[in-house]
Amino acid sequence: MQAVLKKQIDEMTDDTLKNIFYRDYMRRLTRYRITDNFYKKKYDMDFERFEKENIVEKQGYAFEVESDAQEWELTIDGIRTIERKLKEFSSEN
Repeated sequence: MQAVLKKQIDEMTDDTLKNIFYRDYMRRLTRYRITDNFYKKKYDMDFERFEKENIVEKQGYAFEVESDAQEWELTIDGIRTIERKLKEFSSEN
């Protein structure tokens, strides 16, 4: 299996590989933005305000709120990372 995959990758052009990476970045960014929008609606605020207002503490460190905070933080980090990668990607083209 590994040899087959290596052969397929070796046969791909640079443009094909770039297209694959670009589509993957866009798919991931879309997923992160959907998650961010879900939490914005759920808490009626953005993540920055959620943290500034210390919502986790205000909600008594409830499991759901802490879990949401962790997932939301990872989502925001994911958005920033993918946007940075896309900028790097577009500057190379």
